Amino acid sequence: MLYAEFILLLFFLYVGSRYGGVGLGVVSGIGLIVEVFILRMPPSSPPIDVMLIILAVVTCASVLEAAGGLKYMLQIAERILRSNPKRVTILGPMVTYFMTMILGTGHAVYTIMPIIGDIALKNGIRPERPMAAASVSSQIGITASPISAAVVYYLGQISELPGFSHVSLLTIVSITIPATFCGVLALSLYSLRRGKELKDDPEYQRRLNDPEWSQLIKNTTSTSLNETLPPAAKNSVLLFLLALICIVVVAMFPAIRTIGDSPKAVSMGVIIQMMMLAFAGIILLVTKTDVKKVPNGVVFKSGMVATIAIFGIAWMSDTYFTYAMPAFKAGITEMVKTYPWTFALALFAVSVVINSQAATGRMLLPVGIAMGLPAPLLVGLLPATYGYFFIPNYPSDIATVNFDVSGTTKIGKYYFNHSFMVPGLIGVFVGCVVGISIANVLM
Repeated sequence: MLYAEFILLLFFLYVGSRYGGVGLGVVSGIGLIVEVFILRMPPSSPPIDVMLIILAVVTCASVLEAAGGLKYMLQIAERILRSNPKRVTILGPMVTYFMTMILGTGHAVYTIMPIIGDIALKNGIRPERPMAAASVSSQIGITASPISAAVVYYLGQISELPGFSHVSLLTIVSITIPATFCGVLALSLYSLRRGKELKDDPEYQRRLNDPEWSQLIKNTTSTSLNETLPPAAKNSVLLFLLALICIVVVAMFPAIRTIGDSPKAVSMGVIIQMMMLAFAGIILLVTKTDVKKVPNGVVFKSGMVATIAIFGIAWMSDTYFTYAMPAFKAGITEMVKTYPWTFALALFAVSVVINSQAATGRMLLPVGIAMGLPAPLLVGLLPATYGYFFIPNYPSDIATVNFDVSGTTKIGKYYFNHSFMVPGLIGVFVGCVVGISIANVLM
């Protein structure tokens, strides 16, 4: 019966994935009702902490976007890329990776992708090489961000384990940053020579001979450098960076988080929520940003969609696993202890379906802890929570395909032979190998 119920869980996740975003969350709500009232499973608690972290970070990043801060960061990134155009296949993925690491969300990639494609074309570089790598890198960067919901959730769970109370936010990112950076570097190096050169690519040559496509290719002039930004744009970025510095400082000194006579420090999840909300207000007041612009930006809309998706997915999944774990624990534990990499496959497979690293962690980390898996292994495998490049339906991947006027970045004839598959697999594999190695030393 438990296996049949698990298949039902996957069915609801699959149906939701066909709609994506909000669809994932609300279809999971149907699954939750079925679990509780038909299958008689006790409902678990909704993932409030994860949702609040996402809301707080998205709110601050949305105010930053409304103040012009994202455009200011985009101009800096474009200057770096245009000053080294021949290295765009290496620098493009690095730029999107660091933007995500700073902002805690990968949705800022839409602004830089047309510029990466423009630089590649103007320098005779196959656009697929930097563009596909940059799209994948923007998502790999999530587990390297100290303000991402996935990282903070892992911190809260791991630091509660016996013998691991010393694990801090800095411990986690000291593992995930070098691990994911190595993954990005590896996939970028692979991308340097992937695919045919433009002169030998049949699709590109076909488009050159098509009058409409030819005009688009020859007249591509995507740039952000011709826009003059107000001083508020730079100031908003400096304030956002100050928020990150404050979070890191508070993480380094737990005494700051010990309030009154309480022996227990305030959790970093709560600290990040407070800091992000506070600095959103500071940016708004200092830069005199029009508050009406905040909910109209790309970051705000994408973040709200992600919150709704996680609300339904994590609640439905957690209800099932809490109910089923006593029966599954012995068999699964033995398999994972014998073959630890199978837990990475579980993380990866779930992420493929639900398109969220935070939701994947929220769904499976308690399972790994309940099975008694070593904490260094759990943290080292954090990069495996990114598997949604496997099915090319994620917004950033679809947008990348559409931004590439050369036609080299594509979804293949057989659907799975798309431009993001090999860079994604390389990035995740290298990230996990490096992550486990570092975690075993630091933890």
